[in-house]
Amino acid sequence: MTPTCAPHPRQNRLLAALAAAPGFESLLASLELVPLRLGDMIYEPGTQLQHALFPTTSIVSLHYVTASGASAESAGVGNEGMVGIPLFMGGESTPSSAVVQTAGHAYRLGRHTLRHEFHRPGRLQSLLLRYTQALITQMAQTAACNRHHSVEQQLSRWLLLTVDRVPDRELVMTQELVASMLGVRRESVTEAAGGLQQGGYIRYRRGHIAVLDCAGLQTRACECYGVVKKEWARLFNDSGSAEGSVQSSRERLSAGR
Repeated sequence: MTPTCAPHPRQNRLLAALAAAPGFESLLASLELVPLRLGDMIYEPGTQLQHALFPTTSIVSLHYVTASGASAESAGVGNEGMVGIPLFMGGESTPSSAVVQTAGHAYRLGRHTLRHEFHRPGRLQSLLLRYTQALITQMAQTAACNRHHSVEQQLSRWLLLTVDRVPDRELVMTQELVASMLGVRRESVTEAAGGLQQGGYIRYRRGHIAVLDCAGLQTRACECYGVVKKEWARLFNDSGSAEGSVQSSRERLSAGR
């Protein structure tokens, strides 16, 4: 078996981007590693959020559920982000729900600690606001994709974004769950997955989907995948630039002493 890396907060890209910032050690002491099981409900619509989650090896799906019980994913959150933006955006609850899509681990931070750290001058506030913009972009792109693109394109986008967030390319995932994520009929997912498997892009067996050819799968996806990936890249590139500017300022101040 391939050895797995010991859990560490830096496996989450937001926390990794904060590692060099002042006060990170105190934040680190407040983080709690928690396991997330497939199907775990992180929060339900209208309930008060108690914690923020920073996934490392797990993926959490943000869902909207209609009065009839139908649902569709508005965004996914993996090691690039956090679950719980209402906690620092002024809200106590949200009309959406959050459920674990891929089992793994996350770091949990209490809502009071998050708010305290967010309102302190520093890098955390800037980074979380930029992440919120990236998440909104993902939500908007998902809405456009679900309205205007084929099920095969939606499935290809969703699979690519999923494997980008996890170390393995084999996903524990039923077609029923994928249909719920995309907000389409299971038969539509079966047909789309069959076409992708016939093309050699994926391999599907009951409860498991393996992505065999990421480059090829990108040719079957719509532009929405690239838009979301570009926004993630901009988020972390800007984060690195901001840190570089802070370091340069400190160096100039030190040189002037």
